[in-house]
Amino acid sequence: MDIKRSLVLLCSSYGSFLLGQEKAVDTIYIFDNQMNKVKLFHPVRTINPKDVEKNSTNLSELLRYQSSIYIKENGRGAVSSPSFRGTTAQQTAFVWNGININSSFLGQGDVNNIPLFGYDQIEVKAGGGSVVYGSGAVGGSIHLNNILDFNRGFKASVFSEAASFDTYNNFAQASFSNDKLSVKVSGSYVTSQNDYKVPEFVVGNTGFNNVNGRYYNTSVNIGASYKIADQQTISWQNQIFDASQHYPIFEDNGNRTKYKAQTLRSLIAWDIQKNNLSNSLKAAYTEDNFQYFSSLNLPKASGAEGKNYIFKNDFNYFITPKININAIGEFQVNKGEGYESGIGSISRNVGSLAGLIRYFATKDLRFEAGIKKDFVENISSPLLYSFSGKWNALRWYHVGANFSRNFRFPSFNDLYWQPGGNLDLLPETSTNIDMDHEFSFGDFKITLSPYYMDIKNLINWLPTPLGYWAPFNTARVESYGFESQVTWNKKLGKHSVKLDAGYTYSKSVNKDTQLQRMYVPLHKAVGNIEYGYSFLSVYAQGLFNGLTYTTTDQQRSTAIDPYFILNTGISAAIFKKYTLGFKVNNVTNTVYQTVSLYPMPKRNYSVYATINF
Repeated sequence: MDIKRSLVLLCSSYGSFLLGQEKAVDTIYIFDNQMNKVKLFHPVRTINPKDVEKNSTNLSELLRYQSSIYIKENGRGAVSSPSFRGTTAQQTAFVWNGININSSFLGQGDVNNIPLFGYDQIEVKAGGGSVVYGSGAVGGSIHLNNILDFNRGFKASVFSEAASFDTYNNFAQASFSNDKLSVKVSGSYVTSQNDYKVPEFVVGNTGFNNVNGRYYNTSVNIGASYKIADQQTISWQNQIFDASQHYPIFEDNGNRTKYKAQTLRSLIAWDIQKNNLSNSLKAAYTEDNFQYFSSLNLPKASGAEGKNYIFKNDFNYFITPKININAIGEFQVNKGEGYESGIGSISRNVGSLAGLIRYFATKDLRFEAGIKKDFVENISSPLLYSFSGKWNALRWYHVGANFSRNFRFPSFNDLYWQPGGNLDLLPETSTNIDMDHEFSFGDFKITLSPYYMDIKNLINWLPTPLGYWAPFNTARVESYGFESQVTWNKKLGKHSVKLDAGYTYSKSVNKDTQLQRMYVPLHKAVGNIEYGYSFLSVYAQGLFNGLTYTTTDQQRSTAIDPYFILNTGISAAIFKKYTLGFKVNNVTNTVYQTVSLYPMPKRNYSVYATINF
């Protein structure tokens, strides 16, 4: 996408898209062409590669300390899932370059089986987004974006980190671009023995020892974009990921198990960009395979292979300088085959049509309305809609409001797992209302975002009289609260200070019992402060997590107690090409859990180096 043209510059001084003006800036191609439109109406938190260096263990750690999402991790590096505004992991959409990549089997993304490295931006959007990003975008969405720029010549970088518990993180990236061609290649290798100990956390008669906690993963990313004409671009993005996780055990002589996962994602896009219209045609292939080993030395005990073929077209047109229409059509073929799960060879066709209209009334006032219908084979899907408005009421005060209906259709496991799969399941639906109040005072900015969600037909797996578990549409959930964010950036000569802090209150109750739902902390607060002087930079990072219930009956005895974690680090830039850094995580040596019975590491250290070419 050409940011010299209208749809990337977005808003002119009149609140509309720039239709005739051009600006002498570099050209870039963004694979998720909808994200710039989303930002017109919704706050989106952006995490850049420099931020990743502070929390480079895995994607779980990054999101835990740099977003409002609650991350449930079965011990460091193991199974991990997000809870967004009190919703389930299945109600958070992972979006890779504009394509929803939630597992067809689980209906969610396993955070630690998604690579941390290889993206140019990681963006977090709170609130419903099913009209644009499909099934699962109920509580929010996590966007993994790649960008290709032109006329930048050759650039390369290497990041290498050694940390406690025999942990090594390595990432290398190289890119080349001229006025016609842009190519970027990157790769990462992460490995850890992960043999941390928490002697204060007693399991049986001894302290916790993370026996059999080893993990490793590798990823390769390749991206290319070529301008076939002044207003047309052909682009390709490809990601290959391979991972292995050994599941922790509580006794040295316990049964040692492991889980292996492989993913392939490949996306081809043809973009046409003119002054008053644009069209993006995408074809994608994604593959998700996994194997579970009930013993390290035995063949796999269960597994599955999933393949998805995706075709998507996004057409955008300005009827007038103030009225913009957007039509999105998508068709998918989801195929899967299970092993020792009762799931045979299955296939499902999924299609959707969405339309959005945006009206830029003045330079300070704009509106958007959207409607979408999904066509899911053998499932009756609801009509989805969204309404948004943004008003820059005063120079220092902006307000936005959003109302939407969102959904999640049942996963392959929900429908076909044997015994237990339920072919009569209905999609989960939600009604979302939220507001955003933004206050700006010089370098100081505050955002307050109250929200409300009413979720129906929640899918729960419950025990049956026949002795197995099965999914049912059982619960109605009411979730409400607010998110807040404070940022402050100040630069004075060689001194610079950056503050980024947020607090979230999440009340999420089962309407039948009026009890708080499992693994939804009422309170979460995160804060990052960084001070820089000349070539030195020092940061401190804090996380407070409130009382978290781990059972549906809200038992205090089994709840996770509140905890506070403090991280800190220092880095030095040498000759502008080299960076050396040292980090201390969990400075206060706090004993804490994110999932019951699986403590996280106490104080640990890392040293890293970055080289830019």
